[in-house]
Amino acid sequence: MQRNIGQKIALLFAIACYLAAVGCLVASVLYEPVQSSDPIQASLIASVIFFGGCAIVLHVIARTRLKGLVSLKDPGNNPE
Repeated sequence: MQRNIGQKIALLFAIACYLAAVGCLVASVLYEPVQSSDPIQASLIASVIFFGGCAIVLHVIARTRLKGLVSLKDPGNNPE
């Protein structure tokens, strides 16, 4: 499958988001909260969810076959 430059960039950012999610997950496991409702641990867990979601969306964008999906040269798109 041939990817364009935008999909290659999306894949790089997806990998970076996966790594950030894993890093925040490790930090939230290793962090010992001072109180029972510690905002630092809550923000680390929220960051895991955010980076994980971003990574999934970017990975789907990077793996989608876009050629021919939207094309003005396709005879099926002729409005006449």
